Amino acid sequence: MAGGHTVAAFDAELMALRSAIDRMAALVETQFALALEALAEADAAKATAVVEGDAAIDRLELEVEAMTIRLLALRQPMAKDLRDIVAALKIASNLERMGDFAGSVAKRAVTLAGLSAVPPVGSLTWMGRTVLEMIGDMRRAYAGQDSALATAVRNRDGEVDAAYTSLFREFLTYMMETPAQITGCTHLLFAAKSIERIGDHATNVAENICFLVEGRLPSGERPKEDLSSFAVAPASKPEA
Repeated sequence: MAGGHTVAAFDAELMALRSAIDRMAALVETQFALALEALAEADAAKATAVVEGDAAIDRLELEVEAMTIRLLALRQPMAKDLRDIVAALKIASNLERMGDFAGSVAKRAVTLAGLSAVPPVGSLTWMGRTVLEMIGDMRRAYAGQDSALATAVRNRDGEVDAAYTSLFREFLTYMMETPAQITGCTHLLFAAKSIERIGDHATNVAENICFLVEGRLPSGERPKEDLSSFAVAPASKPEA
């Protein structure tokens, strides 16, 4: 095999490892998309399917862990091969957490579906769609060993943080003006935070792809725009 390893089985095992990572990422992408639909539609059935599907992601993580341990123990990889295996282990861990957060979004959707009055969820649409696009680009970057695309994913994390900060302030205002919606808005805030965390983990994966391809992590701090810790409710207007 031109440009391959002396032991052809090693090549096959590395390909199997990459395939397992892609299957795991594809499942996370599907689960998150379904969770967003469940949230937008207040669909408890779709949300329940997401929660139940998390076990498949967990099983794939265990499969990846077993494959990496075997490759490290038996093949003693070096250079790019070693980075392939180490990156796969880290990526799988991040993907598992993304699946957990997709499940958290779905659980909030179940609760919201049971409320008599559900606050508007349209503000979450852009944020959720942005993170979903990041996941898709993250998958393509891994499959194509494309560090430029991975860097682009990393650079979008600031957009998601800024959107979360805006949502946080918006929901605080809405709760002040409409106390009856406090319960629903609180669950939406938790859902928004889970979406923001999925974006963080997608960014971690993107950084590991850069490490895999270039042998080093991206330089400089990643852009962070989450200012929700400093957000305060607007002061009430004095009565005339």
